Amino acid sequence: MERRSVPRKPVLMSAVIEFAGSTKSCLVHNISISGAALEVTSPLDIPERFHLVFKVDGTRIPCHVIWREAERIGVVFD
Repeated sequence: MERRSVPRKPVLMSAVIEFAGSTKSCLVHNISISGAALEVTSPLDIPERFHLVFKVDGTRIPCHVIWREAERIGVVFD
């Protein structure tokens, strides 16, 4: 059952998780105006709050983690 207020669109985009002077590459698997699902190497290394930077155009969005799974995290845009 879908619990999101805004449906997410499937995509496959390269991005970077940016925090405290560090960066980690990720793939955006789906996105909406309010959030996204990201594929990461290890979700445990990612802080609760960070900036998501899209490689295609440099767009930088502040966000925070709302769920973590094996190699994915769900974020809401702040």
